[in-house]
Amino acid sequence: MSLYVGFTGAPLDRAEPARRNPEALAALAANPAALLLDMEDYVPGVADGALAWRPFTPLPSAETLLLGLIDGVPHFARIDPSAVAARRTPELMALLDSLVPGEAGIYAAARSLLDWHARHRFCANCGTMTAPHHAGWARLCPACGTEHYPRTDPVVIMLAEHGGRVLVGRQPGFAPGRYSALAGFVEVGESIEEAVARELREEAGVITTAVRYVASQPWPFPSQLMIACIAAVADDRIMLDQAELEDAKWVSRAEVVAALAGDAGAVFGAPPRYAIANSLFRAWLERA
Repeated sequence: MSLYVGFTGAPLDRAEPARRNPEALAALAANPAALLLDMEDYVPGVADGALAWRPFTPLPSAETLLLGLIDGVPHFARIDPSAVAARRTPELMALLDSLVPGEAGIYAAARSLLDWHARHRFCANCGTMTAPHHAGWARLCPACGTEHYPRTDPVVIMLAEHGGRVLVGRQPGFAPGRYSALAGFVEVGESIEEAVARELREEAGVITTAVRYVASQPWPFPSQLMIACIAAVADDRIMLDQAELEDAKWVSRAEVVAALAGDAGAVFGAPPRYAIANSLFRAWLERA
C-alpha cells in the first residue's frame, strides 16, 4: 500500500556526525553553497510548492541550527530567541498544505526544534540557563554539564471499526462540520495498543478487541509523533465523554469516500490532506 502522510519524506541527510564535530560544522558553515531557511516567527517562505532559502552567512554558535544536507549542500535555520511561534491559523495551514511532499517534512523538523529551544531554555536538573549544543540538536547546561535533547510526545490516533463502518468524533474547536479520528497521548508505562484501547473506551465507551498499526507522522505543533491505528471493537454502542468530544458517530465507506472527495452532500467534513487522520481514512478504504 502506497500511502501519503504529511510532514514525512524530508530529503535531509541529518549529518549527525558533523553536529558533534566543531571542525566539520565550521566547514559546512563556510561552504559557499550553504543555505538558510527563510522563516520568520516559524512561518516559512514558500514559492511554487517549495520552501524558500537564502544564502547562509555564518551565525554565532548559539543561533546555528544545522538541519542537514540535501544533495551535499548544507541547510541551516536560525535559532532566534526573540521569535514568536505562529499560531495554527487557516492561512498557515493552507501554506503548509501547498508544499510538495518532503518539503513539509523539512519545515516540521525546523519548527519543532526551534520551538523546543524557545520552551526549554533552563536546565531541568539545576535551573541554570542552557545554551544550544551539537549544532542546535541539544542544549548544554554550563553549571552541571547536563545535556538536554529535544523531546517528542507520542500520540495514538485511531479509527474504531465495526460492521463495515468507522467511528469519527468532533471536538468543539474543529471547523464547522468537520469530524476526525479519535486521538490521545500515550501515557507513561503504556503500550501503543493499550493507549488505543484506553482512549477509545474513555472518549466513546467502545471496547477494543484488536489493533493494527498503519503509519506514523511527526506533528510539529509543537512536537508529537502521531501513531495511526485501526481498532476492531466489540460493538457500536457509543457512550460519549462530552469533556473530550462534542459528538461522535459511525460512518460508512460511502460516507467516507464522499467526505474525502469534498462532496457538498457529505455527512461530515474530512480532515485536511496534511493530517494523518486523512491518510488513516484512505488506508481504511483500501482495506475495507
